[in-house]
Amino acid sequence: MDREIDSKTRQNALIKRWLIAAAAIAAAWLVISWGAGLIRPSLKRSMVRTAVVEQGPVDASLSATGVVVPQTEQVLSSPVDARLLRIVKKAGSAVKKGDPIVELDVNASVLAVETLGQDLALKANQQARSKLSLENTLSDLNAQVEIKKLQLESARLEHQRNRQLFDQGLSSEEVLRKSEMAEKQAGIELLRLEASRLNAQASTRAELDGLVLELSKLQKAHQEARRVLGLAAPTADRDGVVTWTLTEEGSTVRKGDVVARIADLSAFRVDASVSDAYASRLSAGLPVQVRVDDRMVDGQVTDVLPTVQNGVITVRVALKDPSDASLRPNLRVEVFIVTGHRARALRVRKGSSTSGEGVQQVFVVRGDRAERRRVRFGIASFDFVEVVEGLAAGDEVIVSDMADYQHLSSIRLR
Repeated sequence: MDREIDSKTRQNALIKRWLIAAAAIAAAWLVISWGAGLIRPSLKRSMVRTAVVEQGPVDASLSATGVVVPQTEQVLSSPVDARLLRIVKKAGSAVKKGDPIVELDVNASVLAVETLGQDLALKANQQARSKLSLENTLSDLNAQVEIKKLQLESARLEHQRNRQLFDQGLSSEEVLRKSEMAEKQAGIELLRLEASRLNAQASTRAELDGLVLELSKLQKAHQEARRVLGLAAPTADRDGVVTWTLTEEGSTVRKGDVVARIADLSAFRVDASVSDAYASRLSAGLPVQVRVDDRMVDGQVTDVLPTVQNGVITVRVALKDPSDASLRPNLRVEVFIVTGHRARALRVRKGSSTSGEGVQQVFVVRGDRAERRRVRFGIASFDFVEVVEGLAAGDEVIVSDMADYQHLSSIRLR
């Protein structure tokens, strides 16, 4: 026999039907919302970075990598062939001006200096002996000239007396002619002796001058050898730190070989590497900014090295504050070389979507939507890029990477 269902059971069944209906409605709403999201792509606003177009200065800059190096570095080289006896200061040691760095075996150089000193003494002795010998030769010639003058005077008097006797008929013509010939012979011999004396004087001067030159050459060689010997004990010419030195005691060192390097760590510069594609835009005097530990240090290009190695040009940068506390040897830094300037231009912050010169597709925020727009950018610095056309002051631009959405004309922001 059928019984009437009680009210509590009917109430539970009704609640169950309402719950099922509510769940179905919620599921349908979720499906519709998810499907709309597929049909109309959207982005969370918190997932993108934006920047506002504004008026301001823009500097055209080239990005480069750089290395911090000591502003001055002394290279010590061996002036002679030697052997490394002892390393006085190792790499990393602080040195004062005049401190020895390495000790070299210079016995061969000492012997060379002594040999040159002996050669110099021998040459001075030779010069003195040659001078005495030449003076004796000139003295003999002078005596012969004086004797020959007396002989000529005697022959002249003899000739005059024979002429007088001949005129008086007391002497023969033969005697007169003999006395005349004797006078002429004495005159000729005197002229020959005087010419010999002049030649001897010239020869003496030339020989003595040659000996003076040889002596002077030996003196200079001796002085140079002594100077080189003095340099054979490499010492620091300034306060600094030894950055490199030879490490193998007893090794042979050739003349000109580097034995140590000393750096002044109180001042630094930056050596930057730039692609040779930008060679025409580089010149001395360009302003530079160097990023060191999220800080900017101002500087200036001092040298653009003319050589190109592996497609790279080296640029030397002098820093405004070369003793900045954040600078360290061999520290890698970012370098921005300013090659142009716009005092007042439309600009926007650099980002993945606004990275450089030329035409690019960017998304401009309009309310809850981002619309794709064709924009031409001009010069770019490390913070901003110039807007040539396509944007106006006040436009909000998405600067995040939007490569995955370039096929869309607009995106919904939520």
